[in-house]
Amino acid sequence: MPRLHAARTVDTLLAAMQLITFTVGGQAFAIESRSVIEVLPLVPHRPVPLVPDYVSGMFTYRGCLVPVIDLGVRLQGRPVERRLSTRIIVVEFIVPPSSAAAATPVRAGLVAENVIATCRAEEAEASYPALQLENAPFMAGILRLKGTSVHLLAVERLLPPGIIAGLFPRPAERALP
Repeated sequence: MPRLHAARTVDTLLAAMQLITFTVGGQAFAIESRSVIEVLPLVPHRPVPLVPDYVSGMFTYRGCLVPVIDLGVRLQGRPVERRLSTRIIVVEFIVPPSSAAAATPVRAGLVAENVIATCRAEEAEASYPALQLENAPFMAGILRLKGTSVHLLAVERLLPPGIIAGLFPRPAERALP
């Protein structure tokens, strides 16, 4: 199948990209595997008051508290279904530097369904560039894999800056008064 002209600008970026695919509400999504630390069973997590509903709680991962983002709520407005294939994908991304602090790596858990497949982006039959949506800055593009449209998510843009600042305070900001 010939590639669309608009996709040529992203072809070189996709060439070596490994992806982890999953579903949310029956739709296929993917994230770059280089941001994935580990895929865990759906472990219990504690709710956090007064945060957006897509932040479903916090859990302890290797001695550190990690926020849990329900991708069903974030992407479609309803929680993911609890199934045997529902997992927490522990990801790491860089919080951009601020005027007072350097760039910082942080971890989050992403709850998704059918987290069972990996693939290479170069297997895509077609690719489309990132969408420019104000309410969905995390949409990094769309791939056509094995006859299915797969939405590529940018993990580092899943949360708005204000939520990132609250969930991942900088070391200097963590000090108690």
